Amino acid sequence: MILYLFRHGETDWNRARRLQGQSDIPLNEFGRELAEKTADALRDITFDRAFSSPLGRAVETARILLGARNVPLTTDKRLMEINFGDCEGRGFDEAKKDPGHPLYNFFCQPQDYVPPAGGETFQAAAARSLAFLQEQILPLEGRCETILITAHGALNRCILNTITEAPLERFWQTALPNCAASILSLENGRFRIIEESRVYYGEPVNGRP
Repeated sequence: MILYLFRHGETDWNRARRLQGQSDIPLNEFGRELAEKTADALRDITFDRAFSSPLGRAVETARILLGARNVPLTTDKRLMEINFGDCEGRGFDEAKKDPGHPLYNFFCQPQDYVPPAGGETFQAAAARSLAFLQEQILPLEGRCETILITAHGALNRCILNTITEAPLERFWQTALPNCAASILSLENGRFRIIEESRVYYGEPVNGRP
């Protein structure tokens, strides 16, 4: 079974380099354009099932990618982005430059990250993403051939790093632009990464925070 794990298209907060987390920020027009170009490149792929984070930017991306296909789209809260609590909406760059910032470790020393009030750990996000794979995806092996999943930058890295058993220190090793696909296989209950960060629209956009 093949899985296309997509990050959503661009939003205004992506462009402004602001942390979105679980804030429900919609796609901007450029983000829709990226999704439409990607959908055109996928036009000959038959998807059997589709899953998405319930946040609007991921759902809209999934719907654009699916186009006119008669495929059920299931939303699952376990695919939502990491929650940044009180720090949602704050800028990436200020956090990365200031060791005293509550999100400095999130970007620069993820192994030492302690979430701000209301926030979520890497481990908690990885655990819920793994539970999603175990409960929603594993049972489809042998019943489906190709699955579409749309989610978020950090959440998708949780999935990829769980599969490769990468240490938390290397959490940001993979660039994941908007509308990039990580293509995975599932065989005999084991996930394998076939390709990371594939884009279908030209120059990658917003690959790293």
